[in-house]
Amino acid sequence: MGEMDHGGEIDEALYSRQLYVMGHEAQKRMATARVLVVGMTGIGVEIAKNIVLAGVREVVILDDTPVSMPDLASQFYLSESYCGVVSRAEASWKQLSSLNPYVKISKVSGKDSLVAHLEEVAVVVSVDQPLSFDLMADARCRERDIKFIATSSIGLFGRIFNDFGQDFVVLDADGEECKYVMIAAVTSGSPPVVTCLDEHRHGFQTGDFVKFSEVLGMEELNGIPPVQIVVTGPYTFTLKDIDISSFSDYIRGGVASQVKMPKKISFKSLEDSLKEPDMIVSDFAKFDRLSTVHASFRGFEGFVKSRPDGIPPRPGNSEDAESFSAYLVSQNLIEDTNIIKSVSDCFARTSQGSLSPMAAVIGGVAGQEVLKAISGKFMPIMQYFYFDCTEALPEPPPSEEDCRPQNCRYDGQIMIFGASFQEKISQLNYFLVGAGAIGCEMLKNWAMMGVGAKKGKIVVTDMDRIEKSNLSRQFLFRDSDIGKPKSLAAAHAAKQMNPELIIEAFLDRVGPETESVFDDKFWESLSGVCNALDNIQARLYVDQRCVYFRKSLLESGTLGTKGNVQIIVPHLTESYGSSRDPPEKSIPICTLKNFPYQIEHTIQWARDYFEGTFRTSFDDVNVFLDNPDQFVEDTRKSGPGATISKLEAIYDALLVDRPTSADDCFSWARNTFENLFSSSIKQLIHTFPHDMLDSHGIPFWSGTKRAPSPIQFDPNDATHMDFIVSAASLRAVNFGVQISQSDMSRLPQILESTMVSEFVPKVGLKIATTDAEAQALSEVPGAESDETRIGEILSQLKSHLEEMPKNLVPIEFEKDDDTNHHVDFVTSCSNLRAMNYSIEPADRHRTKRIAGKIIPAIATTTAFVTGLVCIELYKLIKLGYTDRPSERIMADSRSFPSVSLPSPDADKEKEKLLSVLKNGFANLALPFFGFSEPVAAPKREMSKECRWTIWDRFEIEPGHDMTLQEFLDLFEVVYHLQIVLISCGVSILYSSFVPSKKLQERLPMTMSSIAETVGKFQLSPQQNYLILEVCCSDETGADVEVPYIRYRFRY
Repeated sequence: MGEMDHGGEIDEALYSRQLYVMGHEAQKRMATARVLVVGMTGIGVEIAKNIVLAGVREVVILDDTPVSMPDLASQFYLSESYCGVVSRAEASWKQLSSLNPYVKISKVSGKDSLVAHLEEVAVVVSVDQPLSFDLMADARCRERDIKFIATSSIGLFGRIFNDFGQDFVVLDADGEECKYVMIAAVTSGSPPVVTCLDEHRHGFQTGDFVKFSEVLGMEELNGIPPVQIVVTGPYTFTLKDIDISSFSDYIRGGVASQVKMPKKISFKSLEDSLKEPDMIVSDFAKFDRLSTVHASFRGFEGFVKSRPDGIPPRPGNSEDAESFSAYLVSQNLIEDTNIIKSVSDCFARTSQGSLSPMAAVIGGVAGQEVLKAISGKFMPIMQYFYFDCTEALPEPPPSEEDCRPQNCRYDGQIMIFGASFQEKISQLNYFLVGAGAIGCEMLKNWAMMGVGAKKGKIVVTDMDRIEKSNLSRQFLFRDSDIGKPKSLAAAHAAKQMNPELIIEAFLDRVGPETESVFDDKFWESLSGVCNALDNIQARLYVDQRCVYFRKSLLESGTLGTKGNVQIIVPHLTESYGSSRDPPEKSIPICTLKNFPYQIEHTIQWARDYFEGTFRTSFDDVNVFLDNPDQFVEDTRKSGPGATISKLEAIYDALLVDRPTSADDCFSWARNTFENLFSSSIKQLIHTFPHDMLDSHGIPFWSGTKRAPSPIQFDPNDATHMDFIVSAASLRAVNFGVQISQSDMSRLPQILESTMVSEFVPKVGLKIATTDAEAQALSEVPGAESDETRIGEILSQLKSHLEEMPKNLVPIEFEKDDDTNHHVDFVTSCSNLRAMNYSIEPADRHRTKRIAGKIIPAIATTTAFVTGLVCIELYKLIKLGYTDRPSERIMADSRSFPSVSLPSPDADKEKEKLLSVLKNGFANLALPFFGFSEPVAAPKREMSKECRWTIWDRFEIEPGHDMTLQEFLDLFEVVYHLQIVLISCGVSILYSSFVPSKKLQERLPMTMSSIAETVGKFQLSPQQNYLILEVCCSDETGADVEVPYIRYRFRY
């Protein structure tokens, strides 16, 4: 079993996104592993789900405990019908088995006979078991060199413990691609100093290992084993423990490449670590409570046994909580001076509860630790990880009566937050934008929490359909769902988990074009919005709508093992769009065209060539054939050079190189090979010879400029033939030509008979060496000969219009179809280009990721991130930010300017609110966890008495459609501001400098009629508001920055 198919190969269609996280070698190791999970509670099923999706060979589950009602709050594969009838393992087995056809799911009984179940097991995961069992299990595992993980959640607290033995080897600590940098100088002193090229930061860290290649002069460096380095600056580093004084003098060039070296680490046993625990900090703001949390987990089992009735502390009971804190001190588990009683009390009063979001957080992290133990990929947790979310608990804490179980599926949650809090959850009306990986996990959590159940509603929308590559991380989908709309399938699956859920699915994109679907009434009815999107543009649009309608927004994202969470709250925090990541650094065009030095450059070049040759040019052909004169007229706007280029491409496609058979397609591919990888390179060398010096006497081919060499076609070279076959196949699709198996068998003869033109250098051809030169060349005015050439080509094309084929097929690049030759073409084309420039080629897998801009993804990170998001949702409910307008009790929804008067008390209250919320970032590979308060909404000053934020606006609702004169007077009388300019969208409706006559005509007009006549707006019958921007000045004439205006013109 495992993720290998019957031929022993990894199913890349299923695991494509995960392979970019784990890599092929780690994936293969996972395919041989057998994992035992003891405990099918919420965390247990979360871990099992994550590692099944990841593709281990076998997961064995053990849990003989009968299903009980509180289990349903966090265990998503249970239902009321299972309560008291079957064990948790029995209830979960079938559902887990349906997740991944390559993974075997087994169930065993009898945790007291654990040793009998350890045969061929690589990792044992103990979930929510007593400490005494964990101690025994860890000891048995250490005896057999089996990795052991203990994890549990108690109320608002979670724990993970790792013991991977005394000699665990980490093969790749961070999972990042190895860095490399081009060298400018190497000294032979002690220690040797390596300097990088200007503007090329090396990105290395002290302790990294590097190897050298392509060094000229000091060639001895090229053959030495990897050397450890010490970073001395962003462009320099020294070599550690090596003497190169006897090496030859450095001349120029060279590449230093990072090498990942195995690292051996040693773990203490659980018994040894209890008294001297090694912990990683999950939240530095809570660093002081770690000892209290550790003591609480350590002492919980003993405290329960010490009680006369032998039961855990009663939910919400203050007396039991105080007894627990006293017990920890009395047993010397923590000193009286070190215990934080508010933490240990909270631990006790919530200890009988269980939360789906906590299970997702702990299960996501623990699932990744299982994969680390199997594969050696990424650095494990050393050795304890503690997490809590005590800020989510209502203030004051719910009473014992409120926390009393109701014999319902939410009892695990009620025993923490209380029944009244559960009632608020059931009334939520939430909008989930996206039903992909994050969306599926979110719906699972919301189903367990009861979001909108019975009294509210969940609305989910996603325009995408399910593909096979989704199944390894979007766990609500199965093979039978492929091709179905994501939103409908996800909504159905969530409803299966909790039949009480009220959920409505849409297939619409959220954007300006669907504002009639998601209209004002829809947005105003929401309790809040949750994004589960994978692109910036959509996120920004939803963010803008949330700011406008003053709705909280839960924002999150993942990238491989990295994940982030951002909370946006009306009148409190900045918005998502308030801060932006810097744009990706683009590759200079001249680098792509003539001077590549990284494989990313050749892949981008190949991808661009695909786009231009197989899609854009055929779009142009079809447009031209539809209306030749209009095409030329439109193209002329780009200049004569662009017009000639496009017409020549059309001329070549329709008259010169138009194939009518498979032989023609193969011949075209062979000539294209010659042009791209031989003739064009020969021309470049002719223009810039290998021994050429620049104006400063420095070799032209130095620094980042790698001297190219032409390639001679070899039919016995696999890469050469991959290019021929893929290029010919794509060309055949463009023209509707069929290539049969018989044609493929004749390929060697076809290539041998193909006439290939001899290279003749073009004398005087100018080739730009920088983007500035290229821009200057493109701006050279066209000569009369250009117009003549345009006329000649157009005349010849028009004379053959009747015989030309119609409806040629432009090809859209599709990365996930392995039979369409798209990725094959880009891979072979890129690697041939890399051979031209002596660049290390990339395999198909890496090329596919870069060319397809694939975002690496894995289920563990997604589970972790959505758990964090749902914990923040608890906090928004607690603070009142999910109350709809008629219910809102704390969130300030009043309109500008009354809310903006400075108040120290108000500022302190907002600081207190911010301290409850947490933005988060994590990298499960390192592992690293960082949490911080959300950034407060920046304030802008309108006057000394009045400040405003992005959440404020002028609400103008006069009861009738005002005239322009009334509108201007209102601002002058009420706000003491003189309006200088009014705009709506991109249209200026009023400005103080328009001619007096025109102004006098507009002053009596209503605002809506001005919008229609001056702004050319078409106001629909459903539209009641205009969004206006104004420029104002105060009574002194000074400019004043003011918020926008929402003006109501219809009642």
